[in-house]
Amino acid sequence: MALRPPWPGKATGSAESQGLLLSPTQLKGRRPLGSGRLQSRPLETEAVKPWGGLENSPTWTILPLFHNSTSPTFLLTGVPGWAHSWISNPFCCLYLTALSGNSLILFVVLTEPTLQEPMYYFPSMLSTTDISLCISAVVTVLGILWLNAKEINFNACLSQMFFIRLFTFMESSVLLAMAFDRYVAISNPLRYAAILTHARIAQIGLAVITRATVILTPLVLLLKHLTFCHSHVLHHSYCFHPDVMKLSCSDTKINSAFGLTAIISTAGVDSIFILLSYVLIICSVLSIASPRERKKAFGTCISHITAVAIFYIPLISLSFVHRFGKHTPPFVPTLTANVYLLIPPVMNPIIYSVKTKQIQKAILRLVYCKGPHVLQS
Repeated sequence: MALRPPWPGKATGSAESQGLLLSPTQLKGRRPLGSGRLQSRPLETEAVKPWGGLENSPTWTILPLFHNSTSPTFLLTGVPGWAHSWISNPFCCLYLTALSGNSLILFVVLTEPTLQEPMYYFPSMLSTTDISLCISAVVTVLGILWLNAKEINFNACLSQMFFIRLFTFMESSVLLAMAFDRYVAISNPLRYAAILTHARIAQIGLAVITRATVILTPLVLLLKHLTFCHSHVLHHSYCFHPDVMKLSCSDTKINSAFGLTAIISTAGVDSIFILLSYVLIICSVLSIASPRERKKAFGTCISHITAVAIFYIPLISLSFVHRFGKHTPPFVPTLTANVYLLIPPVMNPIIYSVKTKQIQKAILRLVYCKGPHVLQS
């Protein structure tokens, strides 16, 4: 798009001083601000004949305002119109279920004296991460579904991305700690209380938080130095690191390498150690002589195995969609990303309230208010 001067001989003005109007000579060799290389996409300009046919008058070009932004406003993506009406209510119900279920687990573990033991602290830590994960995403997801509020500024997007990743990595670490807990309880039950003391569990919790924070902080700081000069439309209903990175016109090789390293050093390493823990657990269980005791020992691991499956399967599915789903319908990444955030927080309270008898009895006592005999039945 081009703009000619208002009269011959006077081509300067406030627009030129603000950098909005540039002559062809000024445009030649111009580089994007905040970027060390030419734009990957040529600047589209259209020349017009000089005013009044004067051949020596310059031609002026409007520089697009959308280019070279280091702090843009992103547009989040909701589900398509045909699915928007019937998916908003179920999503809202799922978020309420996740928040209420995990809050209930956390409350009964903290208030019930019979649950003040190391083996019940880990489910409460898992519930804490699930609550935090839901809160981190619920604002933008329900804002899109209910209010069609799709805009999010750069700093808010970075903050949301940081906390979603933080609690995801923390949940992976908590699942690893729970695998260690099951291994100690099965292989060395007599020394369980001596190994997993209250102080040691507090140290594990601190290590979980510190590890995730140290890994994620450089990841977010690297994004602050990127320049965004293409489309600002994200493909999810919340800010996701690969999604934000793809919109940059800067070199993102370091960001990609660091993001991959972060995933491998957290979820990747945790999954390997969880698998190793269960190999050791199986060896310990098979050494038990009594078939009844073997079945009982395996039964204590079912809740944890299920929690691991519902955490890693959606995570791997989302990774595959990003890596190989370039030709999938637009709503597939959005739905996959929401399932990845919703399934673990919704299912974990159900799993642990059904499979852990003491937690189940404490919940029944709280809900039905039948007194201590419920726990003794």
